[in-house]
Amino acid sequence: KVHIAHVSTAASVDLVRKAKSKGINVTAEVTPHHFVLTDKACETYDSYFKMNPPLRTRKDVNAVIKGLKDGTIDAIATDHAPHHTDDKEGEFDQAAFGVTGLETAVGVLLTDLVDKKGFDEIKSLIDLLVVNPRKVVGIDIPELKEGVQAELSIIDPTQNWTVEKKEFYSRSENSSFLGKKLRGKAVGVVNNKRIWLNTY
Repeated sequence: KVHIAHVSTAASVDLVRKAKSKGINVTAEVTPHHFVLTDKACETYDSYFKMNPPLRTRKDVNAVIKGLKDGTIDAIATDHAPHHTDDKEGEFDQAAFGVTGLETAVGVLLTDLVDKKGFDEIKSLIDLLVVNPRKVVGIDIPELKEGVQAELSIIDPTQNWTVEKKEFYSRSENSSFLGKKLRGKAVGVVNNKRIWLNTY
């Protein structure tokens, strides 16, 4: 079994698709920034768009979206890479690779895949962010039923919000989506018999 992380090019999507058609046990995942942004975002040399693998062309982005839609790509991973501001400032080629992805994943998926690309809302959220990643790494999918301790994310699909630095709880604010208007947000979790809610 082999898992391909952070698929970002049309060629890599095609290779995964061909491998699966031959019965090869391969899975793949993509990040939100690689199915939304293109290499044009780097024209200003803003290090908040510097990541590894780098952003690709519109052709590549479209191929990645097609791969998500037809099941070639199994899952979405946030590729959450928080960096201290000092590590992302300065010259582009000297700045650290990576961007935050955890806080914006739900909103980007609902806004750019569901609203703009016609993906099924509930199926996309559950399968791409929860069920399929567990299948890839061989973790059981817990059943929701009475008597079983709940470990859940609480999602508000109706919340419209703009990505701002104040939204981030991690040590960094290096998001590629600052200023972007999103629909849908993770607002809390049920964990260890307690409910934790975002107060924003």
